[in-house]
This record gives sequence, C-alpha cells and structure tokens, in this order.
Amino acid sequence: MLTWLLTTLQKSVPFLNLFKYITVRTALAGITALVLSFLFGPPLIRFLKKNMIGQEIRTEGPQSHYSKKGTPTMGGLLIIGATLVPTILWGNLENTYVWLAMGTMSLFGLIGFLDDYLKVKKKQSLGLIARNKILLQAVLAVVFGLIVVYLGFTEGPDRGFNLHLYLPFLKKWMPYLGWLYAPWAAFILVGSSNAVNVADGLDGLAIGLTAISAAALTALTYISGHAIFSNYLYIAQVKPAAELTVFAGALTGACLGFMWFNSHPAQVFMGDVGALSLGAALAAIAVLIKQELLLFAVAGVFILEALSVILQVGYFKISGGKRIFRMAPLHHHFELLGWPEEKVVIRFWILGIIFALFSLATLKLR
Repeated sequence: MLTWLLTTLQKSVPFLNLFKYITVRTALAGITALVLSFLFGPPLIRFLKKNMIGQEIRTEGPQSHYSKKGTPTMGGLLIIGATLVPTILWGNLENTYVWLAMGTMSLFGLIGFLDDYLKVKKKQSLGLIARNKILLQAVLAVVFGLIVVYLGFTEGPDRGFNLHLYLPFLKKWMPYLGWLYAPWAAFILVGSSNAVNVADGLDGLAIGLTAISAAALTALTYISGHAIFSNYLYIAQVKPAAELTVFAGALTGACLGFMWFNSHPAQVFMGDVGALSLGAALAAIAVLIKQELLLFAVAGVFILEALSVILQVGYFKISGGKRIFRMAPLHHHFELLGWPEEKVVIRFWILGIIFALFSLATLKLR
C-alpha cells in the first residue's frame, strides 16, 4: 500500500526512490511489526484477562506447569496481525507469492483459533479432535500445493517457480516432481505447523526458535530472488519470491515483539492460533523459494522436538510401555532431568542459531 503510494510520488520527490528497494522495505516491515507488537500487546493481554481466556494445562504434563494455568492465551493473534499489517504496508500487493504466504498464515491461524476457542469454552486442554485438526490442515495444505503446481505450470522455470526439487549440497541433480509437488508441499506445510505446535511448551521457546528460523529465511528469500546471488550460489532463482523478503522480515519483527511478552514468566501464550500459523508461514516461505529441504536445517530444533514425540509414542507401543525419554516433547525430558525452564529455553535457542547458521553455510557448499 505505502509502496504503491511512495512509488507514485518518487518522480516529484527523488528521495522516495529509496523505498523501492526490498532491503529498505524489509527493514521497515520488521520495525513496524515490532512497534505494533509493543503497542497492541498490553491491551490484548488485558482483553484476554478480562474475558478469562486462559491456558488450560494438561494433567499429564510436568507438575511445575500447573502454576501457568489461567495465563492469557491466543496471543498468536498479535503475531499474525503484526506480520500481516507491515506486509500490506510495505510489500508489493500485486505479487501473488505475498498473498499466498499471508493467506496460508491466516487460514492455518484460523484452525488454531478454532482449537483454542474450544479449549477455552470447554475449560480443558483438548480442543479440536486431533484427526479433525489434521484433516483441516491437510485440506488447506493440499490447496496450497495445487496453487504452487499451477504457478509452476503457468510461470515456468524462466519466469519464476518451477517444479524441480532442489537438494542441499548438490548443483546438478534436480528431480522433476510435476504434480507430485502438490502432496510434497502439503506434507511440508502440515509437518511444519505441527512441529512448531509441539515445541510450544515453555515460555519463549517456540517464539524464539521461530524468530531465528524467520531471520534465516529472510536472508534465504533475498538471495533466492536476487539474480546475481542465486546464480553465484547455485540455488534456484525465483524472481517473484523476492518480495517475500518483506513478509519474512515482518514475521521476524513480529516474533521478536511477541517474545517481549512471552519470555519467562510469560504474560501471554501464543496458543494454537500462533503455533499453527507460524509453522505454516515458515513452510510457505521455504516452499515458495524452493528451499523446503533446507527448512529441515533452518528449523532443526522443531524437527528434533517432533521426532522425539514420534519416537516416544512408537517405542511405547512396540515395547509394551517403555519410554526413550522421561517425557516428550524433548524439552520436557530436560525439565524432568532437573534443568530450570530458562536454561532449557536458552540452550534450545543456541541450538536453533547453530542450525540456522549451518543452513546458511550450506549455500556455499554446493
């Protein structure tokens, strides 16, 4: 919106030519998201408290978490708003990729909102039935995948998106997926949204890891949309996806802003409305810039958290009741080992930074 206005005025005011650059608009989007979070965070928390929209605690979770019962939840609404508004203000609204990323984040957030609403209404830790929640996610993810395939067929590799799978460390081998790209993209979307949701169990943990991942994806998005950088680093150039850098920058700023209120002891939780939308946003960016496999490195801690649940449940069934970890997800295992909550969070953040730096380092190892 502002981009269009400033572009229109730049002929009469040469200084405004500065705002056509993606780097400038990305920085402004991040700052705007941060400011919006600080401005609207406190009134949202007051609203949630006033209407008794509080967190319900699972009875099978660590006993130390019982004190968190009643903490305002559904704070993910702040994250979504603080991401979308700056993107609309500073992004190019004629870009299909921007709308696709924003729409995906919003619709997955809607599923999370419904889940959170049912939890608050029932006054219990379970909202949507698990299979129904997965089904809704799968439907949205398949629609996203089909749109991506449509872009691949209509744009073609020379104009933007293509349906080849790009593999880390490899320059030449790029298998063509064609229509199979739809289920592949859907798998990435559903997996990512649930992985973030699984990791959302300690104050500041999921939002801090998301901020780290979003920052790494901001760099990757800029490189993917840049003709010289993408060619030099042998990664897929997706010209229209360059505008997603603004969205990724806004997402990073929104995460940092929410972290202010979610750090220990948390004043507000993001809820499923935040976790599902954040995971979907990260996946959407990764797919659209052709770096979905690199997302496994960018979001490495989220992957470990999800794997710990899968391994725990699988081994429990196979062994007849035995466990690998004291409790899953993985962050609860370390809590029960005696690590303070803050130590678990900080150390997982450090791991997240290491994974993010590794993902960026792979660009030069092709």
